[in-house]
Amino acid sequence: MDKERALFWKLTEAEHVRARTFCRQLVGSREDGDDLYHDTLVSALTKFVQLRDRSTFRPWLYRIAVNNFKNRIKRSWWRRLAPLSREIEETVGGDDPDSVHAARRRLEWAFRAITPEERALVVLHEMEGWTIAELARLFRKNEGTIKMRLLRARRKMREAIVKRFYQSRTGSVEPEKESEDALCVAVRPSED
Repeated sequence: MDKERALFWKLTEAEHVRARTFCRQLVGSREDGDDLYHDTLVSALTKFVQLRDRSTFRPWLYRIAVNNFKNRIKRSWWRRLAPLSREIEETVGGDDPDSVHAARRRLEWAFRAITPEERALVVLHEMEGWTIAELARLFRKNEGTIKMRLLRARRKMREAIVKRFYQSRTGSVEPEKESEDALCVAVRPSED
């Protein structure tokens, strides 16, 4: 048992910072993210003996984190308490406080429109830089399915933003000649 525990902590050490950061980004706050990460480690440690292939430790650990997050988000009281993290807020708006606030509101609203699993996909892919292949292993789906789920999640987020922030202002679903770059919090790099 001590050998198993030592191996668990050795494998966890290599993933510690990224996994903790992922949990913080997923829930939207440092404190709640640390709680989620702690719960994930406790669950993972108790289930570690069931992990047959140690080379799949990373996706296995993240799967536990996502499942713990999904269980938390089902609790209605917790859903209301999940703010956007300071780290995300600082990265989306630049130096202008008004644009930071607007971007924060858009992102919070967009995240409300998607399921916890979709949120995990978006955070892992867009903020953590996971590849489609890594996400496919994590969620035990093929790559085409992951691409489609990301596409649908982005579409839901975009539609929620348009409906909330542009339809109420103009009365129509289409924004007033605004580009996708102005709508989206994360701007797709130009292909040169």
